[in-house]
Parts: sequence; structure tokens; C-alpha cells
Amino acid sequence: MDQDAVKRTLGEPRSAYRRALSAATLAGFVIATAAAGADRTVQTPSIFGPASTPAYAIRELALIVFGITGVIFLVVAGLTVYALMRFRRRRGDDGREPPQVYGSLQIELAWTVVPILIVVVLFLVTARYIFAIEWRPQSPQALEVTIVGHQWWWEIRYPKLGIVTANELHVPMSDPAHPTPTFLTLQSADVIHSFWVPQLAGKMDVIPNKTNRIWIDPQKPGGYVGQCAEYCGLQHAGMLLIVTVHSKEDFAKWAAEQQAPARADAEVRAGRELFSSLSCINCHAIRGTTANGVFGPDLTHLMSRWTIGAGVIQNTPENIRAWIDDPASLKPGALMPAMKLSPGDLDKVTAYLVSLR
Repeated sequence: MDQDAVKRTLGEPRSAYRRALSAATLAGFVIATAAAGADRTVQTPSIFGPASTPAYAIRELALIVFGITGVIFLVVAGLTVYALMRFRRRRGDDGREPPQVYGSLQIELAWTVVPILIVVVLFLVTARYIFAIEWRPQSPQALEVTIVGHQWWWEIRYPKLGIVTANELHVPMSDPAHPTPTFLTLQSADVIHSFWVPQLAGKMDVIPNKTNRIWIDPQKPGGYVGQCAEYCGLQHAGMLLIVTVHSKEDFAKWAAEQQAPARADAEVRAGRELFSSLSCINCHAIRGTTANGVFGPDLTHLMSRWTIGAGVIQNTPENIRAWIDDPASLKPGALMPAMKLSPGDLDKVTAYLVSLR
């Protein structure tokens, strides 16, 4: 699907791109974008619509807990209603306190032993599901991905494929007959984040100086929306993630496109040379050029992504130009400084970045 199709889905960008988007608008935008990128409808993220083995297990556990606690609620609420009706004040009551029952061994055993048994059952069931998910061995066919949380975006690396991208995770679909799980290594470059794609797996904290791991095996193609689930600063709500699940053939095609070097169109040579002379190259990398920074997203195939700023805004030439000019107008608190380029230089750099497909 091309950018024109995205525009038809989302509508033309308005002049309001120069102000920060609300969290609700942001989430709706990313969900719509994921739907456009995957050629399918993407529903609001929910643990009750799983598409991966860990998410199925989490849903099963949730239903077990809801079932047990639901029975407890019905029993307690039923006894409460019965007591209110059976022992309500009636006409002719003399107002005296009814006889009190003390020292009933049966009652005391019941309200002590039964809650203990319920807690033990819940503990054992939860532990069983945790161990089943956490102890999954990594198979030779598994895809390895390293995800690094930054304020406020996701760096995504495929070590064995030599691919580096940002904010949009692409994985192959896992056929139950021939499983192809994806194992994610989670790290943080600054503060505590939390990786969460509700329909694929549970939450996993992303902690500085510590490596955590999680795995997914998506069994349905399409787009899934994730979110940083740990407050990590001003733009915590603006740290979204799109996971696109491809067929194995489509994933191989996507990987081959990402492994290709950056395009070097002669038409944007002036913009490429200008970009190479700016401080941009200290933070961003573009393979095959002098830009080799590691503090910002890799821009080698920038225009293959559907959003910029970790889901803040649609990836269009107009919005890229606005982002270069003043990122804080789109994402307040963004660590990228305003470049303060002249209109002519801004157009040249924008034209170069737009060529990176």
C-alpha cells in the first residue's frame, strides 16, 4: 500500500500538525495507520483478542481468575442481599439488638480455610502459566530481535539480518505446524520502559543495565498496536509501537528491502550533502553515508515507515519538513533540537529524506 492509500484512510494532514496531539487522538491515529499498513482492520488492543501463544495463555489465566472471583462476588453479594431482606427492620420491632453468636468454630474455620485455599489455587495456576511462558526454549528457527527503549521511541535491531529500524516491528507469522517464534531481547538506553503488545504477549519491563527477554509467535497476519506501559517521562503516551505480522514470503521480501543500502538519487544530491554537513549525522545513521549516529533512529529506509516520532504523526513529506524544522511542536519534550534551517535548506534536506525508501 502506498502513501496515497494511507492518506485516503487517514485524511490529509491539517495545519494542526504544529501542535502536540492528545493521547486519545494519538492512539486512534496509530491504530488506523497500522490497519492501513497491514491491509486489514486493526481493533483496539485487548487481551481478549489474542493472536499469539503467550497472549492466549494470559487470556486463559484471566478468565480463570475472573471465574473464581466472580463466584466469590456472587456468594458474598447473595449472602448480603439475603441478610438485608431476611433481617430487615419490621414494624413492631422493639429495637433491641438480636442475640449474638460467639465462638463458632465452624464459621471461623470456614472464613479462614476457604480464603487460604482460594489463594493457593490462584498462586499455583498463575505460577504454572508463568513457567510455561518464561521457560520456552529458543528454537533454531526462531527470529531474534533486539529492542531498545529510548525517550521516547523504540530502536529495533535484527542482529542476524543486519537490519536496524525504529518504532515498527516486522515479524513472520508462525504456523502451528511449523512454529517460527520471535524472541525479543529488551534493553533500555535511559529510564525504565515497559514493552506491551496486548494481543501478542504480556508486559515486560525494559530496565537500564538489565536485559529481559520475551517471545511471541503470531498466528494471524496483520497489524497490532503496542505501547510503553511504564511512565517514562513527558511523552510516555507518545511512545507507541506497530507490529506487522507478515507471511513468511512477505517477511523475506521486507527483510531484503531493508538490507539494501540507502538510495542515492542524483536529484537530491544537494540535500544529501547538506544533511552530511549538519549535526544530524551525530545522532542518526544512514547506511552507506557518513551518518553513523546511534542516539536517534536509523534513517536508511525512513519512508518505508508509516509514522514518525513513535506514532506521533503520519509519515508524509509535509510532516517530515515540520519535524525537521521544530520537533517539539509535534512532540513536546522531544530530545531532537530544532534545526533552524533556512526555508531553502529545509526543502533540500526534506527532499533527501523523502527519497530514503
